Amino acid sequence: MSYRDRLQQRLDETGRPLRVGLVGAGQMGRGFAAQLLRMPGITLSAVLDVQHDRAVEALTQAGITPTEADDTAAAVRVIEDGGSIALTSVDRLAGLPLDVVVEATGVPDVAVAVAVQALAAGISVATLTVEADVTVGRYLKQLAGQSEAIYSVCRGDEPVETKILVDYARDLNFEVICAGKGKNNPLDPYATPESLAERATQKQMNPKMLTSFVDGSKAMIEMASLANTTGLGVSKRGMHGPPSTVETLHETFALVKDGGIIEEAGVVDYCTGPVAPGVFVVIRTDDPYVHHEMTYLQMGDGPYFALYRPYHLASIEAPLTVYEMVLDKRPSLQSDHWTAEVGAQAKRALKAGERIDGIGGMTVRGLIDPAADFARDGLVPLGVLAGATLKHDVPVDHTLTYDDVQLDESSLIVRMRRIQDSMDQDPAAVPDLAGLVSLIAG
Repeated sequence: MSYRDRLQQRLDETGRPLRVGLVGAGQMGRGFAAQLLRMPGITLSAVLDVQHDRAVEALTQAGITPTEADDTAAAVRVIEDGGSIALTSVDRLAGLPLDVVVEATGVPDVAVAVAVQALAAGISVATLTVEADVTVGRYLKQLAGQSEAIYSVCRGDEPVETKILVDYARDLNFEVICAGKGKNNPLDPYATPESLAERATQKQMNPKMLTSFVDGSKAMIEMASLANTTGLGVSKRGMHGPPSTVETLHETFALVKDGGIIEEAGVVDYCTGPVAPGVFVVIRTDDPYVHHEMTYLQMGDGPYFALYRPYHLASIEAPLTVYEMVLDKRPSLQSDHWTAEVGAQAKRALKAGERIDGIGGMTVRGLIDPAADFARDGLVPLGVLAGATLKHDVPVDHTLTYDDVQLDESSLIVRMRRIQDSMDQDPAAVPDLAGLVSLIAG
């Protein structure tokens, strides 16, 4: 039975629609809201954004007139009566009668705050901020296991859609050589919001978001997420990122001994060229008859073949995660492994005392690394660097370590990363969900 039919069936059985809250009413959040309400049995009960007008606009654009609610008790009554509200404070989230919260802020520190509040309140949470998951995804998964709710990264972005292809290949017992994505924008590792301001205006995009795509940070983050959910490794620090086409994926990402670029099977990477906006998995079979059948089915000459999905629909596909969590009781993507990290390289020479502006900013870009190498070299995660200051001068292209920076220790994601880093050394000292909530409050 389709999700559409199952949602209608749920509505018929329960007598009320599925109540969804949205945090973040920017481009991704509004795209999600517009698509979500095309399905039966669902309502957008609350939109939270620091700009009240944006929260209101997200609802009205979706055909909903929000009701004013001066306090949490009033907001609860509105939602239970079938209405919707626009709020500016995430602190009110936990008291609302919601089934699922979708986080779409793109700000890692806010994303983890929303996740912790929702899970503690027994509300399932789906995030579009993959940056948070590649920073503290191990800990978030552990916290979700202590809740009656589900935590997941959303469908529609490359990590989840590529994971589906990886699972498919593994279920057919193919050897996965490489999984990855096509990169839409030509790579410019020194791009900044200033240099891309005009392009961002033309595309009606946030300049920092566009910068995170162009400077390669998003590709690094997305492929780290893919590695951490599938257990695949990283091809090398920063990945190869060669040019390729759909027709030549199986040649480009073959093993080196067979003329490709991959040194060891079972890794993530990306390519430039007309593969974007699709995702792919390059597989191999040594079985003569399977090889023959794949060739007969016009999948190529073998023994390498490419499984390819020519699109990912970002926020338009994100509602699928809501359906999976509510109806199938499962996440779309969690960090079941920890094989990859995303560090940071300086875009220019940085001076002691300079403040780092985070992902898609003026100062640093993301760099994927095998998790073991990352830990060995004392590198610092990109996701905790917003608001950090340099302890000393560093040259352009320098990969930042913990010794290079003073982190903002008041930041929740920094505190959660500190906890995650201690999970293997002293598991008993790791705060559980209730303990973390108390730690935050106090």
